[in-house]
Amino acid sequence: MALQNIEKIAKKIGINEKYLEKYGNYKAKVSADINKEIEKNPNGKLVLVTAITPTKAGEGKTTASIALLDGLAKINEKAIVCLREPSLGPVFGLKGGATGGGKVTVEPSEDINLHFTGDMHALTSSINLIAAVIDNHIYQGNELNINPDRILWKRALDMNDRELRLIQEGLGSSANGIKRESSFEITVASELMAILCISSDEEDFKKRVGDIIVAYNFSNEPVYLRDLRISNAIMKLMRQALMPNLVQTQENNPAFIHGGPFANIAHGCCSLISLKLALKLSPITITEAGFAADLGAEKFLDIAARVGKLKPDCVVLVATIRALKLHGGVLFEELDKENLEALEKGFENFEQHYFNLKKYGVPVVAAINHFAQDTKNEIKLLESLFNARGIKFAFLDGFLKGGNGSTELANKVIETLHTTVSKYKPLYELNESIQEKIEKIAKEIYRARGVVYTEKALQDIKDIEALNKGNLPICIAKTPSSFSDDPKLLNCPKDFDLRVREVKLSNGAGFIVALAGNILTMPGLPKVPAAVKMEDE
Repeated sequence: MALQNIEKIAKKIGINEKYLEKYGNYKAKVSADINKEIEKNPNGKLVLVTAITPTKAGEGKTTASIALLDGLAKINEKAIVCLREPSLGPVFGLKGGATGGGKVTVEPSEDINLHFTGDMHALTSSINLIAAVIDNHIYQGNELNINPDRILWKRALDMNDRELRLIQEGLGSSANGIKRESSFEITVASELMAILCISSDEEDFKKRVGDIIVAYNFSNEPVYLRDLRISNAIMKLMRQALMPNLVQTQENNPAFIHGGPFANIAHGCCSLISLKLALKLSPITITEAGFAADLGAEKFLDIAARVGKLKPDCVVLVATIRALKLHGGVLFEELDKENLEALEKGFENFEQHYFNLKKYGVPVVAAINHFAQDTKNEIKLLESLFNARGIKFAFLDGFLKGGNGSTELANKVIETLHTTVSKYKPLYELNESIQEKIEKIAKEIYRARGVVYTEKALQDIKDIEALNKGNLPICIAKTPSSFSDDPKLLNCPKDFDLRVREVKLSNGAGFIVALAGNILTMPGLPKVPAAVKMEDE
């Protein structure tokens, strides 16, 4: 693999070197000053890559996104891929890296997976500065009359650490601050990460930061971050982090990597800043949304695209034979054995995601992400299932063959962009009630029987409506392992209720978060963390 200097990658997409802030030879941030030069450029086409319900067998959504870019380059089609930044939590926890795999990766992958250009550090520092200022404000006299029992803002760490889910702070003498119960969340679950990714520019970011509700006072009135008078301090920490990061694939094609909210506990899309820049620079922009289509894609189509005034032109839905067999009931240890019956049963999971996506009016292309263990009979059966339902599909062999193994998908996407007009529309209208919007997602996307709310969730909804904030999009936080809120229910569960235990207003981000089931905003480490497996490298 021979990487090119980042100036050369930038030149391929029309970025002058004067707009680059370089981090060594192969990474750079792109200044917002470029927007004045390209603002009159027409927007290119937008392709969203998503996947079936994830399993430990792997689906390869990020790999497929990078493969599609390299495949398009092989057929002389100019494109850019926009991805999310990896979080150190999964890198050292369960998943390992998040930069693709095999012959389709973004590089330098180890840098990207670790400290990269410091965006996660800036976010974590900003989040914890806000928390420190809140506690200090109370300690120093509490001019804003903040109720310590109603502080909403949490500290953050970009690491999986279950010990921090519930903590006691201010222990010891009064010199150590106010004693209270508190908690941490992982950086990528914080509202500040969502704001980074949902903001259109620096000015919008600053306004949204000021709009964050950090606590309530003793009169049950919201306390906003702007009341703490630290918006400029946050901007100083975040100014460079607001600039998109430019890197390259193994085959020297351009990639923006910027922002990294999880899709199970946040909205799971890269920054609108990087997406809008790419759309002005290239005829085709590829982006991926986290986890499966019921999470990342739903949130991209109902939140990010709506806020960013984007019109997705095509969706690529990635599936693997291994994952489909797992949904069909095969044990993980037996995945390498041919099992046509389980494959056909597990295909129901693909179908539900496919027909859910069709509700948005965007054309969908299926991608069969090839694993070396897939048998000819299994491939033939899956192709026959697609053909029988009139589903457009392509065989993807990027992991093993790079761009050369990705041209079939590239050609299918180009054909779709040229022949099918997207009629994109969100699933729900913003003027519907909070409960109507939650229930529409639950019934239309998850195929739930209904929604069951705790008393706290119902009170949360009343409190949000009392602030006249009910007309915002909904971000449901739930397990990525199932259409339901129970990770053990694979494939397409039936006759279940979505259990909503809490509803939170992310006022700065501009959406409402409904926490379903036992979802946690601070993950824990598995029995054998990825960090331990690195010992043998």
